Formats: sequence, C-alpha cells, structure tokens
Amino acid sequence: MSRPGEGERAIETWRRAVDATHHFLTPEDRLEIDEQVSGFLPQAPLWLAVDANDCPLAFVLIDDGHMEALFVDPDHRGSGIGSALVRHGLALHPKMTADVNEQNGQAVGFYEKMGFKRTGRSALDDDGRPYPLIHLQY
Repeated sequence: MSRPGEGERAIETWRRAVDATHHFLTPEDRLEIDEQVSGFLPQAPLWLAVDANDCPLAFVLIDDGHMEALFVDPDHRGSGIGSALVRHGLALHPKMTADVNEQNGQAVGFYEKMGFKRTGRSALDDDGRPYPLIHLQY
C-alpha cells in the first residue's frame, strides 16, 4: 500500500503514463483531468510496484472490487509490472471489474489478454466527456 510522501511520485507516474498512452485527450481535457487526479491521488489507497530502491514504478487503485486505475511508468511498460498488479487485485477480488478507454487499444488488449471480458460500453466517460468506456469483468 502507498505510504505518506509517495503521492507525488504516483502523480508523476500517472502523468507520464497518460502522456504516453492517452493521445486521444484534448489538451483542455488533459489539464482538467490532471487537476482532478492531483487532488485525490496522493490520499488514495494505492497498491504500488517499486524498484530495488523502493521507488514507485506503477500503481493500481481498487475500490470495492472495481479497478479504478492502473498506471505503469512508460519506461517500465512490458516488464510485467502491470500484470503483477492486476493479478494481486484479482487475488483480493476474483470477480474484479474495470473500465478502459475505448481509444486506448493497447489497454483494451492488455485487459482482454489478462482474461477480462467485455460486459458493456458507455459513450461517455464517468465525467461526461466524449471518451467511450469499455466495461470489463474478470
């Protein structure tokens, strides 16, 4: 679990990951979402993946069996960190659900490869923005 003082590193990881994968966001939406995330992420109960120096490289946020967020620093994508965090979440919540941006094809493929199945689709994201979500369940 995250510890006091790791919030800033989590925000940095989020920013780097979003900049590498969420090219579909408008600049205005990217800034607005950044403000929202910066307001809650430092206090959120995150599961972190850290390196040998205890520096966070990725995080997952799970709330009541729903994976709210999974972000991996782009320098460490493809290393198995994200899969390990998802497997940890599934050990805690065997029927875990998640939502993923439809425009983020790599993420959709990742979750489906992990064994998640599509259960629905929303035309808008949770804040009413025009970024469709794919609803998934393991």
